[in-house]
Amino acid sequence: MAMEQNIIEEQGFKYVEEGEGEVLMLLHGLFGALSNFYDILETFKDTHKVVIPILPLYDLPIDETTVLGFVQYVEKFVAHKGYDKVIVLGNSLGGHIALIYALQNIDKIKGVVLTGSSGLFESAMGDSYPKRGDYDYIKQKAELTFYNPEHASKELVDELFDIVNDRNKVIRVLATAKSAIRQNLGEELHNITAPTLLIWGNNDTITPPFVGEEFHKLIPHSRLVFIDKCGHAPMMEQPELFNQHLREFLEEIQ
Repeated sequence: MAMEQNIIEEQGFKYVEEGEGEVLMLLHGLFGALSNFYDILETFKDTHKVVIPILPLYDLPIDETTVLGFVQYVEKFVAHKGYDKVIVLGNSLGGHIALIYALQNIDKIKGVVLTGSSGLFESAMGDSYPKRGDYDYIKQKAELTFYNPEHASKELVDELFDIVNDRNKVIRVLATAKSAIRQNLGEELHNITAPTLLIWGNNDTITPPFVGEEFHKLIPHSRLVFIDKCGHAPMMEQPELFNQHLREFLEEIQ
């Protein structure tokens, strides 16, 4: 998973960009930016320009540390890169950002892919979050993301542990989570005009399957697929099935 060295830094943006072709832009959630998308990048860089902007989760002023603040960041990034139309894919908070981006930039979107997206309902980590310093507790929280707890690698748990032990980061995580709950999109989703693929884990406890059903009901041109033995991060837990569904969708919207 040696993706770190591929990070490009320019004009205040950090991102990964590999391959040529239509832009497939991946938006990560609150935890685990790059490793989450490793399989998508490796699989699709042969056919697409795969781009992962690294969201400034801990770097914006606190009053801009909101879902809308990150949407603005993505808009500035796309303008900076001069992309024409993008296919935007988001997991968890990244899905929420992708949806608002799609609603605000209808002419710049070719397709939307959501997996375990927030924006309608999420059983927030916020309820009992966080017990600082308790590594086992943090490990249990990380394991809840997956159907198979073994996917909560030491690297992932360490990253989460570092975040909850950094007061500045905790404040920003909580500010973002609060803004996500306020920014409920139920009333607006019918305005999404781009073809949309919803890939949901049947065992997602954070945005459970009924959330996928609800998105499917509310987004006009959407298709919903469920993946078994799979939690909140299908692209990590069931990468082959995830990529198969994604490939079919990308071929359809060519």
